[in-house]
Amino acid sequence: MRAQRISKAVAVGAALALALTACAPGGGNAPSESAGTSESSNGSNSAEPANSGLADLGDITTKDDEIKVTVGAPEFIGYNTNTPQTYSTYNSAIVDRVLSGFSYFGTDGVIYANDDLVSYEKTSDDPLTIKYTINPDAKWSDGTDITTADAVLAWATQNANLKNAKGKQLFDSVSADLGDTVPKGPEGDPEGKEFTVTFKNPDPDWQIQSWMGAPAHVVAKQGGMSTTEFVEAVRADDAKAITKAAEFWNTGWTTKPGTLPDPELIPSSGPYKLKSWSAGQSVTLEANENYYGTPAATKTLTFRFVDDGAMVQALQNKDLDVISPQPTVDTLAQLEALGDAVNIQKGDTLTWEHLDFNFRDKAAFKDSVELRQAFAMCVPREDIVNNLIKPLNPEAKVFNAREVFPFQENYDAVVEASYDGRYDAVDIEGAKKILEEQDAVGTSVRIGYSAPNPRRTDQVAMIKSSCDAAGFKVEDAGDPKFFAPGGTQERGDYDVALFAWAGSGQITSGQNIYATDKPQNYGEFSNKEVDAAWERLATSMDPAVHLEETKNIEKLLWDELFGIPLFAHPGLSASSADLENVRHTATQSQIVWNAEQWVRAE
Repeated sequence: MRAQRISKAVAVGAALALALTACAPGGGNAPSESAGTSESSNGSNSAEPANSGLADLGDITTKDDEIKVTVGAPEFIGYNTNTPQTYSTYNSAIVDRVLSGFSYFGTDGVIYANDDLVSYEKTSDDPLTIKYTINPDAKWSDGTDITTADAVLAWATQNANLKNAKGKQLFDSVSADLGDTVPKGPEGDPEGKEFTVTFKNPDPDWQIQSWMGAPAHVVAKQGGMSTTEFVEAVRADDAKAITKAAEFWNTGWTTKPGTLPDPELIPSSGPYKLKSWSAGQSVTLEANENYYGTPAATKTLTFRFVDDGAMVQALQNKDLDVISPQPTVDTLAQLEALGDAVNIQKGDTLTWEHLDFNFRDKAAFKDSVELRQAFAMCVPREDIVNNLIKPLNPEAKVFNAREVFPFQENYDAVVEASYDGRYDAVDIEGAKKILEEQDAVGTSVRIGYSAPNPRRTDQVAMIKSSCDAAGFKVEDAGDPKFFAPGGTQERGDYDVALFAWAGSGQITSGQNIYATDKPQNYGEFSNKEVDAAWERLATSMDPAVHLEETKNIEKLLWDELFGIPLFAHPGLSASSADLENVRHTATQSQIVWNAEQWVRAE
């Protein structure tokens, strides 16, 4: 079974790109059932699942066959997906087949335990205490037992309290708050299969906290230590002793494109393992013959790097078996024209498009809420939805929230409490008046995004046409390396970022995006009231508190204009008609969420 290993959102850059957490509190640990509504046309998709989780396919014998899939064109980055530079939906789509987690999201965001790997139980509510028991047969593909030590490594990498000699977080992780959330970390014999975690405060997302990731025995060895010595040093807060190990975790798996690290450095804990990497072309996985759980249905799974515009033709030519293109009217029409040769999967998703202001350095909107208001007045949100999204989903509407979705039951209540409709209609004259009052006519606005991306290019063109009329000078700053390490986004070389967050129904993940100094707060927004509201939400198990604080947070983000929400993404993917078990999901895991179950019909 697969899992999203960190309760963070996923930034979706090109078609669907970076992986982080935009979530949906509103109603408990998961979104409403409607979040998973989907349809599949032009063929059947085999076994009917009993719920939104993985289907029970009975006894499986791995078939000696190859399935070729694409989720986009961006290059593979590496085995460790949990640094700010590598945490993307593209990268996770591959690595999540190789590295298992303790839980996974069903198609509608419901949380399921990874029964192949672990069982767990809550043993206390005050303080919140969870006992985990790892499958006695669970081993890394190199034969090393999966143990408590691996959970300790996962905790250490997310512990901002472990700092190097310069006072910087030792592990360069996209998640940094687990050291405060669970101060003692996993308690148990490092070589054992049982451990307990005790939370400092109630945690509504405790089921998706990340206790499995990279192999502790590999990291320890690269740090010149035994696994037990590494665990002891972590528990003793001996940052000096584990600095070398942390440096390896940060960068040791990052290699030049086309070159996989030595096989002994990249063992698998999942049904697949990394086999080969062709730079700019593909990454190939092969079934893990030593997997302790349900084996992969198909021996070889190849991820090809293909532009959206070439996906349908590649599917028609049988160069690909499964595609996940950015939904456009033309793409849907092309797929429908293929008739019974393909299955088309459509449905709601927990992914949403937005414009985020940059509050760093000398960005145009850094110190002026008035200029942010003027820009919001001229962004043609309704035209964008009507022209680009409604042809795909006639029910689509302008998105006026961040933490709940239009298809969830609490959406209307949250929007009514937080947003008064002031940016529903374009107001060129109002925007022009603000620019004149602020002596800011002619303000340059660089809109950055991961290019090429036809739909985002169209959005920027529509924004430019409208906002230039108000007195801005909008510049299309699309860049293929926008999200790449050292790229435009990391440098802060933009005024407004255009991308999407891909979520899975987490309750507290938005804290990592909107609270001060959090790893996914790329634009460096800071507001004490927002921070306090997130703290209240994240430390309560009460759904009523979650809803009330969500309303509060949404209002603050509208009043201060962290950014401008645009629309929820419609989901669209397609597969060869002879493939079974390809199922749409609303979550950030994408179409490959159950790829280990895909198989070609006899």
